[in-house]
Amino acid sequence: MSTGSLFIISGPSGVGKTRLVDELIGGLEHVALSVSCTTRAPRPGERDGEQYHFVSPAEFARRQAARDFLEWAQVFDHQYGTPASWVRGQLDQGTDVVLEIDWQGARQVREHRLPGASVMILPPSVQALQQRLSQRGDRPEAVARRMRDAHSELAHWDEYDYLVFNDDFERAVEELRSILLSRRLLREQQQERALAFMAAATG
Repeated sequence: MSTGSLFIISGPSGVGKTRLVDELIGGLEHVALSVSCTTRAPRPGERDGEQYHFVSPAEFARRQAARDFLEWAQVFDHQYGTPASWVRGQLDQGTDVVLEIDWQGARQVREHRLPGASVMILPPSVQALQQRLSQRGDRPEAVARRMRDAHSELAHWDEYDYLVFNDDFERAVEELRSILLSRRLLREQQQERALAFMAAATG
């Protein structure tokens, strides 16, 4: 059985990456979304193990000391981290794992040199992104802050293996699906099957 691949997907708030990821995972077998750990309390409607793994600060610190996070970050008063043992376990079982994180987290994950690829989701234009954020109903100052964060995120586009422009949702999903499936067709991913085929053909 070949190992799975880790797919890092990043993009600014409002670019539609969460919806794209949900559609991608829903249409493919043997692919899972990584669920982060966090020290913040669950919000109404959130369930442990679905949106996040909710852990105590002490448990987070213990796992951090054990180096059980591929990446972690402090956001305001709370901590967030990607559980390394779960991700590695899924990859060892042949499951592809999708990790939706920002550029800073992506840098940390790359240091582990896990097999896979990284994708930056971009809006069709800066104006389109601002319009999407404004339509959420946030206050103008909140939209301005998100736009500043977006410029910071997009400035790191050249650190990613693939770029997908979300100007047409269905096409963007197909492009993401193509990236994931093409990884499964690499020679090293197909090696065991090819060797079995050759042994049968020559035996």
